[in-house]
Amino acid sequence: MEQPTVIDYSQFEAVEMRVGCVLAVRVFPEARKPAWQIQVDFGPALGQRWTSAQVTNYSEDELVGRRVVGAINLGKRRIAGFESEFLLLGAVQTDGSVVLLDVDPSAELGSPIA
Repeated sequence: MEQPTVIDYSQFEAVEMRVGCVLAVRVFPEARKPAWQIQVDFGPALGQRWTSAQVTNYSEDELVGRRVVGAINLGKRRIAGFESEFLLLGAVQTDGSVVLLDVDPSAELGSPIA
């Protein structure tokens, strides 16, 4: 296993990771790999944002209402004609599937990750 690149702590601090709640999930047939379009509410100060995520190992029912972590300041990215506004964070497994980071349901929307 290769060693990770060492970064300055200020680079890590610059990434805004926040708690959100999944509001809606849509099928994304235009994506090259199976993916969902996911709308997440990051609270009143940050609002609702959309992303595309390859987390089809979760059903729509498993995602809606779930607390998640998103990196919200990486800029927008166009994916198969869809504008993704944040990066949904999860752990990539050896088979390529993604397991979403678990957030306590009592975590307030928009809370920064420390």
